[in-house]
Amino acid sequence: MQGEAVAWELLAACDPQEVCDRAGANYSVAEGSYVLPVFGFPVVVDLAARALRGSCADSEFVLTRAAYFSRLSILHYLLGAKEVVPSGRLVKPTELKSGQIYLQGSHLLPLDKIAARFAHDPEGFAAQAAQFGGERRQYGDAAAELLPFPRVPITLIFWQEDEEFPARSYLLFDETCEQHLPPDILWSVAMMCALVMLKS
Repeated sequence: MQGEAVAWELLAACDPQEVCDRAGANYSVAEGSYVLPVFGFPVVVDLAARALRGSCADSEFVLTRAAYFSRLSILHYLLGAKEVVPSGRLVKPTELKSGQIYLQGSHLLPLDKIAARFAHDPEGFAAQAAQFGGERRQYGDAAAELLPFPRVPITLIFWQEDEEFPARSYLLFDETCEQHLPPDILWSVAMMCALVMLKS
């Protein structure tokens, strides 16, 4: 992937301390590698080998089964993250400057599949999020804040099925997200969150 090759080159040219300060990562001079928390799991970003390595089965899931979304997102986050603290104000994907992409066929997030999986199981929803570092939040019948990257929290909210309405799930960004990542990468990060919630 050309975009990934260019991202590796740009990252190799960066000052490691500056990257760590911006992105909330660590750097090993001896190994020439960054360690970035991805859903709370340490992921090694090896500059020499141009490789990403996980620390456990769940982080390997993010790097393999979700590789199409995660690999370039990790590199772009390290390149573009700012020293900006999340504000806590949540916004819908459609409220972002690039929000229209979330309304198009190939960019629709599989939130209906998440809702269907946990239709009558809010505790299962919370437990699945917790497996990937999700912290409970007080919204809907269940909600969790995931940290795909240290400065990009994403909140998932679930309403279980009842007599009047089918189950629903929603994904919300912190309003600061666009300061860290370009639109297409933000969508990929949202997809990463959806996939970890659908992991069996």
